[in-house]
Amino acid sequence: MDQETGKRSRRDERIEWLLQRLTGAEAATVVNNNAAATAIVLNTVARGKEVIVSRGQLVEIGGSFRLPEVMAFSGARLVEVGTTNKTHPRDYENAITENTAALLRVHPSNYKIQGFSAEVSLEEMVAIAHRHNLALIDDVGAGALIDFSQFGFEPEPMLADSIRQGADLVTCSADKLIGASQGGLILGKKTLIDAVRKNQFARIVRVGKLTLAVLEATLKLFLDESIALREVPTLQMLRRSADEIRAHAERLAAQMRDGNIAAAVTTTSGFSEMGSGSLPTQSLATTLVALTPRKISVDVLARRLRLSEPPVFARIQNDQVLLDPRTLRAGDDEIIVAAVTAALAK
Repeated sequence: MDQETGKRSRRDERIEWLLQRLTGAEAATVVNNNAAATAIVLNTVARGKEVIVSRGQLVEIGGSFRLPEVMAFSGARLVEVGTTNKTHPRDYENAITENTAALLRVHPSNYKIQGFSAEVSLEEMVAIAHRHNLALIDDVGAGALIDFSQFGFEPEPMLADSIRQGADLVTCSADKLIGASQGGLILGKKTLIDAVRKNQFARIVRVGKLTLAVLEATLKLFLDESIALREVPTLQMLRRSADEIRAHAERLAAQMRDGNIAAAVTTTSGFSEMGSGSLPTQSLATTLVALTPRKISVDVLARRLRLSEPPVFARIQNDQVLLDPRTLRAGDDEIIVAAVTAALAK
């Protein structure tokens, strides 16, 4: 409800207000995931028309959902340009016809092409699109509201950067790098966002009240980056120092050894990875607790940990069960030690 008028308001109004302040976008809305965001944007802007995409950006996301199929579902017609490893500005220019509606850039957030490769920058794509009165759609995939290079990762495209560089519509996930509930954010020019809202498909992919509540609570934290770094669990884990994690691993290993469990317990150097393929080929150094069970296999130990209450998910490597302290929060140590002790006592 609108407090001023007492009448019904848009359910995404508060989310839009927050994203406007966080990114500088004219308008914004939210749907249930980024695939839905991409589909409804394409259906709104380019149904029955052509959308030009670099061949090297035709991604497959989780669950075998592929961009060409998403585009076909939207009613837009895919026009591939360039090669798998190299696309040039002239490739876009030469592919534009009177039936072209948009250029689409897709950030490869779940894979990486390295070596002899080249892609056209967002600024160049915006210039080409606007020179021909076309829309530029920027699908940034995982999405970022802060600079992830501060954690040791390579720079990721930030939503505010896409808006500042002139993208007409920007889509991304609400969960991966932002750390909220699953959702798909759509930001950009007000006229285009209004058109997306009026699309009949919008009601099919709209989010529920719980998703909106979680998203609002998370986005509010980013109004002050220092608060987000302290309160968003994913960001808490990323900013932990190597010394802190090493001390945590030694402490956890010592507690397990004190329990006289039927396993060798050591610490070893390793790496942490972002989930959902958010930052492909990139990892952060960590110290792992390594368990080598004496009476059961590592597969049995890992399965028993998964079936404990609450479940504990570990990874297996080099015939050891590995636990990463980076992913543990306050109070989790007792749970881990109890689960390991019980799993090895059976």
